Amino acid sequence: MQEISHALAPSVFRGVKGRCPACGQGRLFWKYLKVNGRCEACDQDLARYPADDGPAYLTILLMGHLVVAPMLIFPIIWRSNPLYSLPIIMGGLAAVTLTALPRVKGGWVGLMYALGVKDTDAALHTADAVD
Repeated sequence: MQEISHALAPSVFRGVKGRCPACGQGRLFWKYLKVNGRCEACDQDLARYPADDGPAYLTILLMGHLVVAPMLIFPIIWRSNPLYSLPIIMGGLAAVTLTALPRVKGGWVGLMYALGVKDTDAALHTADAVD
């Protein structure tokens, strides 16, 4: 089992806040979801921590369980005219999802930093092995 190389909770929470998981000072993103190559405060190489599809899957999972499932309990959803309710629901869900996605990705990068997983570790994944 691989040892955790850095403190897990602080690294993840710094990432959720959009800050460098190493120092908490520099910005993690230079665009909406584009990770900075290096931290401007501590010069940590941030591009080496893979995010891939994990943040998108986790965001979908969270939105489905925390927003969509509870929303289906309310009877007003079933009784209202879909011409009105569907655009409102879909617009709200899109806004919540797009707000959550960078925070989830930041937390994911912080998790990869804390666990010491780098993009060069892809050869270690057994799912990528070809028989």
